[in-house]
Amino acid sequence: MKFEEKITELETLVKALENGDVELDKAIDYFTKATKLASSCDKDLKEAEKALTSIVNEDGTLSEFKGEVEA
Repeated sequence: MKFEEKITELETLVKALENGDVELDKAIDYFTKATKLASSCDKDLKEAEKALTSIVNEDGTLSEFKGEVEA
């Protein structure tokens, strides 16, 4: 599942839980699924951050990016 799809599903689950009109069993299922989605999104973001903060040198080795991104 793509990151954006996870976020959309997570938002849907959170809204349903915030409305408060979900049966207890279903609320527990929603909460469990939302927690797993949030964890997965966090992992995706950390991986993306790692990828974006490293650059490949001409010889193929990786070095840490230490500058600012130009707009």
